[in-house]
Amino acid sequence: MGLITMSERDLQRIEILSKVIAGRMTMVSASHVLDLSTRQVRRLLERINTGGAASIRHKAIGRPSNNRISDGVRDYAVTLVRECYADFGPTLAAEKLAELDGLTVSRETLRQWMTEAGLWLSRKQRRTFHQPRLRREAYGELVQIDGSEHRWFEDRGDPCSLLVFVDDATGKLMQLRFVRSESAFSYFEALAFYLKHHGAPIAFYSDKHSVFRVAKKDAKGGQGMTQFGRALCELNIEILCANSSQAKGRVERMNRTLQDRLVKELRLAGISGMDDGNAFLSGFIERYNARFAIVPTRPDNLHRPMNLASDRLKDILCKREQRYVGAQLTFSFERKRIMLEETEVTRGLAGRYVETYAYADGRLDVRWKGHSLPYRTFDKDQRVTHAAITENKRLGDVLAYIKERQDQLPTPKVKTNSEKNGYVPRARGPGRRKDFMNDPAVIARRRQALSDLDAAE
Repeated sequence: MGLITMSERDLQRIEILSKVIAGRMTMVSASHVLDLSTRQVRRLLERINTGGAASIRHKAIGRPSNNRISDGVRDYAVTLVRECYADFGPTLAAEKLAELDGLTVSRETLRQWMTEAGLWLSRKQRRTFHQPRLRREAYGELVQIDGSEHRWFEDRGDPCSLLVFVDDATGKLMQLRFVRSESAFSYFEALAFYLKHHGAPIAFYSDKHSVFRVAKKDAKGGQGMTQFGRALCELNIEILCANSSQAKGRVERMNRTLQDRLVKELRLAGISGMDDGNAFLSGFIERYNARFAIVPTRPDNLHRPMNLASDRLKDILCKREQRYVGAQLTFSFERKRIMLEETEVTRGLAGRYVETYAYADGRLDVRWKGHSLPYRTFDKDQRVTHAAITENKRLGDVLAYIKERQDQLPTPKVKTNSEKNGYVPRARGPGRRKDFMNDPAVIARRRQALSDLDAAE
């Protein structure tokens, strides 16, 4: 007869019904165990006596469904997809088959057909596996950095970004800092705290954010590196950019952990602002590292002490650019016009380049061979230019700046058409009565009309 497959339900029915046939169980008890009526149990017993235990199986098993789509329609749909929509996904292909070819097939049915025909790979088949990377061996050899924008204070405060520094060898939280957005100045500030408490690591590992990497290959100026990269070069620290988010998975997983654990810690502490949050982070880092940090393979600490004066470090952790001085001793900077005051030094700088030092507090220092130059600033009303290119990670900060500038400007008074035309309501309406007979303008017009009348006569 061959091999017959049965479900667990059918096997249970055969076991119970065999007991009824053997007289070890009543028909009523079998109906309660199988959750069937006594009449149905009697029918199943008759089927076993007539056709054997195999007759317990459902009669429709192995038969095609009555609602099954014919093989001709299936072959026609697969042929159309192969010829016209080979690079389409099942959803779009189903839409176009119904729209252009008049063939209505559900999305999931077409997905199954395309998978069997080799025109579509399932999510499991498209999955890619990344080779795991072993931790670095020594503490301070590689530090992963990233920024995570989130509602860290939930509904108690505005969303902001958290700069995260994680040591690759130990998994320790090296530095956390709340900032408005990821920018060069915010990373400068976080880096200054890092160097003060830990020293200089061998290298930082980051993503391809424009703070760390110049996106344009033909970018003018900057010698192929960003302001943050230039500062790290002067500090003898290397910056490496990961090719994918999985490559720096340690800091990515840390972001997800902090978005759960840190948010709840801030809620319990009742913190709702960045200043209080930054003061809270030092204690949080100590507690987290005491519990979750691991021992590195090598006991060496590769951090190097920074023997730099505070003024020298400030000159490194700032935006430094070169600007061409015109014939009028002027140059452009951040949509502003800078004019050097005429002195013995500046008088000979026309046609040369000066260096600008822009600090996080808004100060601008113009230098020539290390000497500060006096200057005046024009166009102080700085604003975001129209259609300025803005990165996604800085969009929130830019919008907050725009709103702040808009709130500072006075609201323009909109005049009605009557006010524009100089219309004055007559005295017939409600309100204060108006004496037009003694109005100087009315008297002047009346005299002019009378004089014109006398001249005409």
